[in-house]
Amino acid sequence: MRALIVDDSRAVRAMIGRIVRELGFSVVEAGNGAEALARLAESGTADVALVDWNMPEMNGVEFVVAARAVPAYASMRIVMVTSESEMGRVASALDAGANEYLMKPFDAEALREKLALVGVGAA
Repeated sequence: MRALIVDDSRAVRAMIGRIVRELGFSVVEAGNGAEALARLAESGTADVALVDWNMPEMNGVEFVVAARAVPAYASMRIVMVTSESEMGRVASALDAGANEYLMKPFDAEALREKLALVGVGAA
């Protein structure tokens, strides 16, 4: 299993990476949506993308829209991992093609539950 972690915070990428590695995932990291698309083009799709909303160059929702436009990434599960908690924002991320939404701050158990919910991990 492979996880793509997309967040402009190196610390957040490291924390999420530690959790998903413990669950048996290999990890690819990117600091924004444009970099994430480049990583996918280089190394192929991931089983799950864990994507922050607020990033420079290309934000999380723009990444979701771009990724969903590529047939090769159709089966990739996308979880928005963000502090954006307004229901309208949640709905717009899901409408764009995200499969789930995880609010920051979160713990390892909450992330495991979301991964299981989208079918890429065990709770």
